[in-house]
Amino acid sequence: MLPAGARLTRRDEFTSTMRRGRRAGRSRLVVHLDVTGSEAPRAGFVVSRAVGNAVTRHRVTRRLRHLVTARLPALPPGARLVVRALPPAVTASAAELGEDLDSALRAALRRLESAGGPR
Repeated sequence: MLPAGARLTRRDEFTSTMRRGRRAGRSRLVVHLDVTGSEAPRAGFVVSRAVGNAVTRHRVTRRLRHLVTARLPALPPGARLVVRALPPAVTASAAELGEDLDSALRAALRRLESAGGPR
């Protein structure tokens, strides 16, 4: 379970992370990563209606939340992560989602570092 303090909850946090952060996409998900300060890393999820009905969206969110919880400590301090699920995430196994998440996080971190690090 993702602790309450590790969650993005406000609309402006999601918006600024998605606009200012570095993006990396895979076939099942897209991650947006931004570093804004020195607090603990935080994460949020976007699962739109295109993914499926409410039950399906919540199932995808729970699976992603479980995967992100294990990877959150590896992110730099002040990191804000938004994981946006795409429709193929519904049929993906946990291993496939994990591979996509790891690959996208590596790419986003690389882009963040090449852009000059934290803002």
